[in-house]
Amino acid sequence: MSDRKYFGTDGIRGKVGQFPITPEFVLKLGWAAGKVLARNNGAKRSKIVIGKDTRISGYMFESVLEAGLTAAGVDSFLVGPMPTPAIAYLTRTFRADAGIVISASHNAFHDNGIKFFSADGTKLPDEVELAIEEMLEQEMETLPSEQLGKAFRIDDAAARYVEFCKASVPNNFSLKGMKIVLDCANGATYKIAPFVFKELGAEVISIFNNPDGLNINKNCGATHLGPLGKVVLGEEADLGIAFDGDGDRVMMVDHLGNQINGDQLILIIAKHLHQLGKLNGGVVGTLMTNMAVETTLQRMQIPFVRSKVGDRYVMEELKANQWNIGGESSGHVICLEHNSTGDGVVAALQVLKALKETERNLHQAVTEDELFPQVLINVRVDDAKMSLKSETLHKAVAQKEQELAGLGRVLIRASGTEPVIRVMVEAQKLDLAQQTAQQLANIIEI
Repeated sequence: MSDRKYFGTDGIRGKVGQFPITPEFVLKLGWAAGKVLARNNGAKRSKIVIGKDTRISGYMFESVLEAGLTAAGVDSFLVGPMPTPAIAYLTRTFRADAGIVISASHNAFHDNGIKFFSADGTKLPDEVELAIEEMLEQEMETLPSEQLGKAFRIDDAAARYVEFCKASVPNNFSLKGMKIVLDCANGATYKIAPFVFKELGAEVISIFNNPDGLNINKNCGATHLGPLGKVVLGEEADLGIAFDGDGDRVMMVDHLGNQINGDQLILIIAKHLHQLGKLNGGVVGTLMTNMAVETTLQRMQIPFVRSKVGDRYVMEELKANQWNIGGESSGHVICLEHNSTGDGVVAALQVLKALKETERNLHQAVTEDELFPQVLINVRVDDAKMSLKSETLHKAVAQKEQELAGLGRVLIRASGTEPVIRVMVEAQKLDLAQQTAQQLANIIEI
């Protein structure tokens, strides 16, 4: 990724009004993307689906993207506020050449970003991203009027995606008798998620589903489960489901208010598919995936591999192994059998399907495989790379891993955003994990 000037692992993201998240840059980005895609398309007119989450700056960036694409002779299909995975699906169903999502995912409203999907609803190939960056260096030119693109607003996009989500479970699947609390993070799932779960028969209580452009992800959603837990307990609901601002993450709360993370949800889905003989290979986690996931899958003789942290890397491993299930503890749950990217609503439905078919509640499903206590200590250092080269640290880590004897795990890595080394230790007992982590942190601090 180092040869890229603008694209990160998840598109282009930053603070609104600060380069590159400015109207001027995004206008030119739309034009550059349009030119590259038109070039790959020959004489056929290109078309691109544009969706966004609910943050206030989405209006501004939707307009300038549309203008840039129009200037490049590309047609825009505007679908309004829509979850990121919905854009992946709609790009495929409209036979579009690409999809663009205007979103900064779980970030606060003052950030925004631009993310692209290819025609098959997956991340743009590296060579296309690089070609767009090269085009950004050119002078922007508007095509003659007769060659300009057009813009179309798609009114039935939400209904299409609701049906797509419902189609990820069998026709006879019903949530009748279930009381579910949905936390929509004042984000892109605020209309769609309640429709899906109501139409499948659940009694739905929706919270944080009144976006005003400024309250997306604010003390709610997949990154703040406390409020959801309180409502689940107060309403005596069966469970709660939380999405993030753009709907590609999901976390849950059981009927007792316990928080259930992505690792646990992946395990529920994978175990159920395995029991049905439909898992199709193994499971992909990341370096941060709890060791209990690995030991449980090993016990069931299900292959498991770890990727680097980030759903992009999970996807790469899934494709390399031709597997279907993977994700992160943060709630990115990828079910490739159903969608080409992480999809919060679809993943939640797969969990509910597993619970229904095994006649268990969420609490029972997760207590079968208790997560290992995980302790994370951040150690501030002058030079993270230098600190990680310490021979003393390497010897201490090797000794601790030997002491844990396969019933725990040590992970030490540098933060990608600040001068910090993260010390993560898992063990079967919390006090052992705390003690081990602190001893290693003390060595780094010396």
